[in-house]
Amino acid sequence: MSSVRPNVLFIFSDEHRACSMPGESYCDVLAPNLARLAREGISVRNCISNYPVCSPYRAMLLSGRWPFQTGVVDNALHLPDEGVSLGEAFRRAGYHTGYIGKWHLSLTDDEAGVFIPKGPGRQGFEDWQMWCNTRDHYGAFTFDPDTGESIRREGYGCTLMTDAAIDFVAAQTETPWMLVLSWVPPHPPYQAAPPEAKQLYDAMALQFRPNVPFEPRAEMGSYVQGYYAHISALDAELGRLLDKLDATGQSAKTIVVYTSDHGTMLGSHGLRGKRLPYNEACRVPFVVRQPGEVAANRSIELLLGTIDLFPSLCGLAGVPIPSRCEGADCSAAIRGEMSASPEGVFLMHIQRTNADPGRAGRLAPLFRGVRTERFTYAIADEGRWCLYDDREDPYQIRNLVDDPAYAKTIDELEGLVAGWLERAHDPFPLGVARTKSSVHA
Repeated sequence: MSSVRPNVLFIFSDEHRACSMPGESYCDVLAPNLARLAREGISVRNCISNYPVCSPYRAMLLSGRWPFQTGVVDNALHLPDEGVSLGEAFRRAGYHTGYIGKWHLSLTDDEAGVFIPKGPGRQGFEDWQMWCNTRDHYGAFTFDPDTGESIRREGYGCTLMTDAAIDFVAAQTETPWMLVLSWVPPHPPYQAAPPEAKQLYDAMALQFRPNVPFEPRAEMGSYVQGYYAHISALDAELGRLLDKLDATGQSAKTIVVYTSDHGTMLGSHGLRGKRLPYNEACRVPFVVRQPGEVAANRSIELLLGTIDLFPSLCGLAGVPIPSRCEGADCSAAIRGEMSASPEGVFLMHIQRTNADPGRAGRLAPLFRGVRTERFTYAIADEGRWCLYDDREDPYQIRNLVDDPAYAKTIDELEGLVAGWLERAHDPFPLGVARTKSSVHA
């Protein structure tokens, strides 16, 4: 690894599922800059959101710890300012740190709207722009960094956040920097996507995944149109950022990562929303470009969980990994070095107090589970729920949980779940749940 410390630009969006990346089957999305980033870097095809919900993802990313260790077991919960956070780890290593965009680690569903002075509460980020009132994509506000006065921002939030990120990148000339940029698209409302992006798609001509039942397809067309339009809009903003890195001579020394906190169902299995173990909800993009360190135009099947992101980012940048991090450093595998893939990735839905049934449909079951190279397994608090052979059934249409031929497989997977429960300090009553009849949600 080069002795020159690379900059880090970590971009994550909200609800961008991996199957809605350019080039995926049954996908009509237009995103040339995401395609460019993939050509110039590596795509990790099995990046899994351990807990496909906004706040728990963010808490794991920034703390490197499991939900029951931080207390962020659902949306709208506060992440304690304790230990060495992602921002603090990079700051201690001599980086200038920044965070711009959706925060979602305050005490209300759409941010507390309260300015946090410099110091505790910002998780180690020196330049900190928490954007509030982001849910509708327009009319957000931030704060003056010195006075704390709220500043209303007019326009599409993703563009305005990118403006701030471009200013951050342009201002960094003396020290290496690490910027986390948290975009809101393609999160609903889908109709709020920019009109020029919506015009790229014909709602009546879009493809649907084979696991979308026939009946909802007519009504889902307009949703998918808006969803793809949001992705095309954020793709244009990614292009602006890549251009700024080129223009300032920083591309060769900057790690660029694009990923998402979780996906969304968009009609697959007749469902909407997230908080589910299905591919559409928990498998997310993860693309890394690091010139000279990461081979270009390559994809790998590495199992990479949310909990692994903090140590892996440190590993890619050569930053010491805090001992409190619970995940694995997968940077060697991303760089193409010999590295064993994890045996599985832990899946969970712990609490639904702050779930929104109006947007997500019926409330999702509480469950624990595991994703391996071949299988997805989940056990709900009401009993065994689902088993899919992802190799033979990539759209997860045939549930094998009641098939006697897979009884041994289920026992083995439940053994993995039991191990994850212990490592994650998770009190889920696996022994009780496995004695109940299977439940098909």
